[in-house]
Amino acid sequence: MAAPQHVRAVPLARALRMRASATTAAPPSRSPATSNSRRALLGLSEPELRQLAADLGQQSYRGKQLHDLLYKSRATQIQEFNYVPKVFREALLGAGWSVGRSPVHHAVTASDGTTKILLKLEDNRLIETVGIPVDDDKGSSRLTACVSSQVGCPLRCSFCATGKGGFARNLQPHEIVEQVLAIEDMFKHRVTNVVFMGMGEPMLNLKSVLEAHRCFNKELKIGQRMMTISTVGVPNTIKMLASHKLQSTLAVSLHAPNQKLRETIVPSAKSYPLEALMDDCKNYFIETGRRVSFEYTLLAGINDEKEHAEELAELLRTCGGGYHVNLIPYNPIEGSEYKRPYRKVIQAFVDALEARKITVSVRQTRGLDANAACGQLRNEFQKNPLLESAPAAEPNLVAA
Repeated sequence: MAAPQHVRAVPLARALRMRASATTAAPPSRSPATSNSRRALLGLSEPELRQLAADLGQQSYRGKQLHDLLYKSRATQIQEFNYVPKVFREALLGAGWSVGRSPVHHAVTASDGTTKILLKLEDNRLIETVGIPVDDDKGSSRLTACVSSQVGCPLRCSFCATGKGGFARNLQPHEIVEQVLAIEDMFKHRVTNVVFMGMGEPMLNLKSVLEAHRCFNKELKIGQRMMTISTVGVPNTIKMLASHKLQSTLAVSLHAPNQKLRETIVPSAKSYPLEALMDDCKNYFIETGRRVSFEYTLLAGINDEKEHAEELAELLRTCGGGYHVNLIPYNPIEGSEYKRPYRKVIQAFVDALEARKITVSVRQTRGLDANAACGQLRNEFQKNPLLESAPAAEPNLVAA
């Protein structure tokens, strides 16, 4: 994302307010989640940190030191800023600043190495993020971070555990950024790919998502093409995202080839007709040159028939070029009546699409036995925060 240039002569607080007003050009400032929240250093760029240092009476190069402490040394508390003056540390604390890192409340690792991490936020709510390690045939290692953008999700897709757990609030930019750092700490390995496919609907928190995206790219040096932003479809937001001309992939959760069926699976589809969604996807490709990935969760007996595949192929032809279908065999959650299709049914769906010249892949299921697979993220503290006095017992990791 092309963020506006920071003017050093302007105090940081004012500069961030200026950025907040420029909603068509860049995401807004990092507003605290609550009136009692500290301001987070994590997510700030080097020019912003230099300006902060100047605002607090320090030389500009101290901001560069803060940048190194945050993104290279990975300090988690201001008290760990050992090679900046004590007076500067005290000034930061006195002005209400913190690093913006949350403690790991619990972590669970699946048999395939996929690890789900629960972070305890400042307001005692928990969010889940997933690290997915992959060794390819060439011997190189890839680590994908599946990050959350909200505490819970308000859209309540019928097959997804997150929506069933309720919704509390949007995440702040630093609360998204810290998920990648937590995964890197856990794996002792650099994150190479980021997918905004965890808890929540990214387009309902687009400003924070774009701030985090910028930080991943500029501060953590993760290439834009190594990132994917997912959405089930929120009116007007795909156009807004296209205006930023990112080189990241847009993944649209389709799940049905027609409006009637889609509304039964994705209730929010009632406010966003499929025809309008497909037009926005077509324009996104024209605007950015980046193909759209259509995510399609296969639900046994619901949307997995050959006729559905044929109808999907016809729908995609109206979208022009620049698309790819990513099939996701349903990952079971407790209390749901949906079932995962048999392999032969999945293959028949693939064959029907390929026969009509549709590029398609089937997502490999990862983290299933840790409830860390696609659609399984949920915890009992989405709606109600963890009590301060509660013992540090394991949270309920079973998707219900």
